[in-house]
Amino acid sequence: MTDITLYAAVAMQLTARSVASAPDRAATRAAMLAHISDVQAQVLQSRIFIEQYGGSPVKLVVLPEYLFTSYPGRVSIPEFADRAAIAPGGAEYDALGRVAQTLGLFLAGNAYESDAHFPGLYFQTSFIIAPSGDVVLRYRRLNSMYAVTPHDVWSKYLDIYGLDGVFPVADTAIGRLAAIASEEILYPEIARALALRGAEVFVHCSSEIGSPNLTHKQLARRARAIENLAYVVSANTAGISGTPMPLASADGNSAVIDWKGNVLAESNCGETFTAFADIDIAGLRRARRKPGKTHYLSRQRLELFAAAYAGQVQPADALIDNHTAVIPDRDHFKRVQEQVIARLSDAGLI
Repeated sequence: MTDITLYAAVAMQLTARSVASAPDRAATRAAMLAHISDVQAQVLQSRIFIEQYGGSPVKLVVLPEYLFTSYPGRVSIPEFADRAAIAPGGAEYDALGRVAQTLGLFLAGNAYESDAHFPGLYFQTSFIIAPSGDVVLRYRRLNSMYAVTPHDVWSKYLDIYGLDGVFPVADTAIGRLAAIASEEILYPEIARALALRGAEVFVHCSSEIGSPNLTHKQLARRARAIENLAYVVSANTAGISGTPMPLASADGNSAVIDWKGNVLAESNCGETFTAFADIDIAGLRRARRKPGKTHYLSRQRLELFAAAYAGQVQPADALIDNHTAVIPDRDHFKRVQEQVIARLSDAGLI
């Protein structure tokens, strides 16, 4: 395996712009494309600063969660899918591909994405675009409170994409990359499944509450890095504009974390590129090949837990009827959670 030269990764902390006030689909799409253009300029200037002041070449840039649209709120799922969900191969991906190609780097981000196999629905998707401009990884968020996930249409999704499409890892010139979306950093099973497929760097697109105190997600990022011997590059929003919510409610704490759980760089609040650090894939691979007590990945005994994980909590195929995806109303997700809690309570488990 060829060693990879040291490079810098940057977690860009940028303001998500809500498209809720856009008057129609055309205006929404125009706003998204304009924002992509703005982001290109921000990334370019950030890279120039890092490299001119003695930093390693910037090869990986991670953008925050739902940067170009913000969250859907109470807009119906079909309406938001039509107005704001980007299509694979669509104009927005073309524009993002040109950013990666022009700047010569890997660009990771997160957006709501449509899928021709599931009309009227959308999935929250984390993507990685190579310097060629091609999308080399597309990961659909698996655990979400208020959005459709592949697990909700599980049988049909597996028929189309298989498990490789559920837990993708991209083997690239800067290492084996995988994506974790937003609050999924709190679920160790997702990171572990990706690590067992070879992931060395987790790109984490988030929009979360920042704090000078340790938050749940800050702790989880460190834990996921330690237990999987992997880097975590986590980009948070610098607030969300265009909504009644106070701007800085989801702001701060973007970070780069190494495989020992060390925070190499962390941002304060506001728009900034200051969460950048060197990624040493060669050093990580040496650590992964060395036996020892802290090599937690190699010490897993997964068969021990197979029976425990076979029990159902959240149901699969909650939105499948006769192999056809059903479009839910916004309150569907809360109803399902209430049913799960009642079932666990009745069983005496909570």
